[in-house]
Amino acid sequence: MSFYLWTNAQAVAISMMGVVMSLSRAEVYDLSIFLLIVQYRSFRKAADNLGVTASALSHRVKALEERLGVRLLNRTSRSVAPTVAGSALAEKVSAGLDLINSGLEELHGHHEGTAGSVRLNVLRDASILLLRPVLPIFLQRFPNIELEIAVDDHFVDVTAEGFDAGLRYGGTIPEDMIAIPLTPPLKWVVVGAPGYFERRGRPELPDDLLSHQCIRIRTGRGQIYKWEFEQGDDRREIDVPGSLISSESAFAINAAIDGIGLFYCLEKLASPHLAAGRLEVALPQWSSIGPPLSMYYSSRRQLPFGISALIQVIRDINPLK
Repeated sequence: MSFYLWTNAQAVAISMMGVVMSLSRAEVYDLSIFLLIVQYRSFRKAADNLGVTASALSHRVKALEERLGVRLLNRTSRSVAPTVAGSALAEKVSAGLDLINSGLEELHGHHEGTAGSVRLNVLRDASILLLRPVLPIFLQRFPNIELEIAVDDHFVDVTAEGFDAGLRYGGTIPEDMIAIPLTPPLKWVVVGAPGYFERRGRPELPDDLLSHQCIRIRTGRGQIYKWEFEQGDDRREIDVPGSLISSESAFAINAAIDGIGLFYCLEKLASPHLAAGRLEVALPQWSSIGPPLSMYYSSRRQLPFGISALIQVIRDINPLK
């Protein structure tokens, strides 16, 4: 599809969706022309792309600058570059057209019976607690969405690695990302096997853990995690001892079941084993409430339809209720 037709489709979408009621189709086209010139840094290359003359584009941009009352482009005989105001406008226009194009792609997907593909990077704990319960329903509702899931506890730059979104604990998400909480705040507890408590006794305070065998946690950023506790206004952070270190909760929980030591984990992960009597909670009055699991994505990108659909299914099913 040519740039001209694509732009007119966007203008129609704006009119239909009521996104920018004050802009006419011609004004949207002028903004798109301006963005193309900024991208090419050339009137001639932009004109060749559109199949018009460079002079025609120059007149349209000049008219746009006069309407806005600000210079958008610095022009020389050899180059074209946006002004400070032009750079700011180009960033906003690009984000707006991405949003509109996403809406058009979604509409086209529904019409054609397809909805595209998305890539998601997910913590292993989140894959167990959130994705496993909802995937059958999601795939039944949206059979034409291709969902690629990379389960990875190591922290990665989802944008740089080509992922559309990530799923992590809220407290670990970079501040420049948009985060959407998918669960309530999560409860963390210390668990151990009945046999372990028979041999070693039960800790009564968090500091008692310093004399116990603990299964320590290495986070996705490579640090050994200090166990956190709270009781009212009393908050403590314990650098527990232990000869076994794990970066995977499922492995560590099984080690705790085998009596190797105590483990600090999400109560929801341990709940099947607690119900079956394979594990018991130590320090029940000193549990900690941590951030929710959240979907996150770049603030510079529009959330793909497939990810927004997955978020809605997770909220509908609410597996951590």
